Amino acid sequence: MTIHFIGAGPGAPDLITLRGRDMIGACPVCLYAGSLIPKAMLDWCPPGARVVDTAPLDLDAIIAEMQVAHDAGQDVARLHSGDLSIWSATGEQMRRLDSLGIPYSVTPGVPAFAAAAAALKRELTLPGLAQSLVLTRTSGRASAMPDRETLATFAASGATLAVHLSIHVIEQVVAELTPFYGADGAVAVVFRASWPDERALRGTLATIAAQVRESGLERTALILVGPALAAEDFGESALYSTGYDRRFRPGGGI
Repeated sequence: MTIHFIGAGPGAPDLITLRGRDMIGACPVCLYAGSLIPKAMLDWCPPGARVVDTAPLDLDAIIAEMQVAHDAGQDVARLHSGDLSIWSATGEQMRRLDSLGIPYSVTPGVPAFAAAAAALKRELTLPGLAQSLVLTRTSGRASAMPDRETLATFAASGATLAVHLSIHVIEQVVAELTPFYGADGAVAVVFRASWPDERALRGTLATIAAQVRESGLERTALILVGPALAAEDFGESALYSTGYDRRFRPGGGI
């Protein structure tokens, strides 16, 4: 048997991968991450499947559920929101499974920042403005930030920042980023991207904190900062220019 870690995507049930959906349908046990997983996904579980909300469970209890399934020869669909490569708490689960000799697989999911960019209808890397995207967060109770990983460090590059898990300290985020992007620096906050109650706020570093407080948003929101969020005067990529010579479309130049 195998534990199948599955990135369930940002919220909309149809933004899970086909592989992930098929794995859910094939596993007699499903462990899912509480309110972050749309309940519609649980409808894909096979009849009679054991479905467990892991929100109230600690790591020991979650691994115990996996061990019971392993002993019974049952595959497990382990659903986490977004993509598993960032802030998914799968690393410690995989380490435990390695020590127990229990096999597992990993299926990626659509990350929250991609769903947020889609909601805003913005490309986060624009020619001449930003060609890098930094995924970061502020310190929280679950995980402290390393000393060298500060918002100021990343902001100094001028890259587009996707600040996760930090909406509750929006004033702190604004204070740390304003010296680098300016008070008129473009900001967007996307709440529950791709869910039916999705909301998007657009503003500047001077205005966004007040907008957030007025909206009442306190969790499950992503903060995006950088010039690519609002710019209209930017260059065009050479990729599609007439004279750009590439393998699939030879140019007419040299």
